Amino acid sequence: MGLQVVWLKRDLRLEDHAALTAAARQGPVALLYVFEPSLLARPEIDASHVAFVLGTLAALEQQLAERGVALWVELGEVVDVLDRLHHQHRFEALYAHEETGLFVTWDRDRAVARWARRTQVSFHEYPQFGVFRPHPSRDGWAERWERRMRPGPLPVPEIGGPPRSPRDLPRLEDLGVAPSLKVDGPAPGRGAGVELLDSFLERRGRRYASEMSSPVTAVESCSLLSPHLAYGTLSMREVRQASGRRREAALARKDADWAGSLDAFEARLRWHCHFIQKLEDEPELEFHNAHRGYDGLRNEAPLDAWSASERRRLRAWIEGRTGYPMVDAAMRHLHRTGWINFRMRAMLVSFACHHLWLHWREPAVALAAHFVDFEPGIHFSQFQMQAGTTGINTPRIYNVLKQAEEQDPEGLFIRRELPELEGVPNAYLPCPGRMPTDLQRRTGCKIGRDYPPPIVEHGTAMSAARQRLEGMKRRPELRAEAERVVARHGSRKSPTGAPRSTPGAPPRASHSRRRRGSRTLT
Repeated sequence: MGLQVVWLKRDLRLEDHAALTAAARQGPVALLYVFEPSLLARPEIDASHVAFVLGTLAALEQQLAERGVALWVELGEVVDVLDRLHHQHRFEALYAHEETGLFVTWDRDRAVARWARRTQVSFHEYPQFGVFRPHPSRDGWAERWERRMRPGPLPVPEIGGPPRSPRDLPRLEDLGVAPSLKVDGPAPGRGAGVELLDSFLERRGRRYASEMSSPVTAVESCSLLSPHLAYGTLSMREVRQASGRRREAALARKDADWAGSLDAFEARLRWHCHFIQKLEDEPELEFHNAHRGYDGLRNEAPLDAWSASERRRLRAWIEGRTGYPMVDAAMRHLHRTGWINFRMRAMLVSFACHHLWLHWREPAVALAAHFVDFEPGIHFSQFQMQAGTTGINTPRIYNVLKQAEEQDPEGLFIRRELPELEGVPNAYLPCPGRMPTDLQRRTGCKIGRDYPPPIVEHGTAMSAARQRLEGMKRRPELRAEAERVVARHGSRKSPTGAPRSTPGAPPRASHSRRRRGSRTLT
């Protein structure tokens, strides 16, 4: 048989890889990864994302070298790269996983499908997660998800291919990408992902259910697997099955702590795919409100048309200079590591959209670049839920003072990320701007010099946002659209435990390219 090419996207592994397994059955295989200039230029994409991919490709190349199989790493737009490689190698089939990504990658996938038809190269796509394409209805979704997770993970197939020609992987500078500023980012590669999964299931996850909300304890008790799921060094199915085995063992020992924590963890694996399914079914959620009745609630103009006040608020939020330490510490932690727990993410979004009353789109783009585990389907769907623009979820306006008091009562997280607040007493740490002048002098933290004053008055901003959102919910003309959103995107109660609602985890495309409908390649 002729050469088969496996196009790697966000599925950087050999294990449980449906596209690779199918290709290996047909003949010799080459694996291809393409760094796309149009994607690298997107404001959602950060050097930390590219560095994670490069580190993972280095580990993958080592696995392939042991098998004598080629890994082609190219720079260029995918159709151009495929065209050139096809002329050189005359491969007969292209295999890939489906991707629910940015709209630019959806356009790219459609272009690849057209190229394959034109060149008579057969193009085969396989599901990557528990996300369904095409997707007929939300009814029964949770049961379909469980069925997809049930079969055992696919083993690494026996693969052969064209001789491997040793070639150095590109560096960030070769790709035109500046070095990453995240000094404590996650370790790339499947080995690092497996190690995290094992340590979570053997030790770290025991108190997951009770410790995942605080940034003080989450770094130890959360799985930290999100970058590895986002880039596919681990498959969703193998993580779900490994957790299920550990949970069954805990139940057999009557270990309620472990079983409860793993129940909570597995619920979030379902939510992972539940939210990606939303973007799969309606790609425009990257750009517009899920409930169109909320259009105009906030300023939807492009950033360069925002007022000076709006741009100042956005900049202070991005830089961690809002005057509210829990917000600023969470943001600076992200700047340093590229990861933070879900509650802190939700709080950051809530503060930007409610306290600062900014439209969700610009903050979403900014945080996408800071999340090393950026997963578009989860990201934009969750942003809209937290911003209150779905029309079907009760808006959660996080009290940032209460979050500091409850999730960091001793100020361990805040003082680690904001050393300028080291001398501030715990009683004033949620809002140092309330310190009397003489206490500021004694603690060596002068507000306006060492730490900014509050960018908005907390209580007033919360109250104004709540009144605006409650006013929207009372408008009877919005109910029909809310019913459409529920029918298309709402979760359904199921015996498997999938939730009815979630408790709490780029250049702009032109309007002419925003298409309605699910992602069915044509």
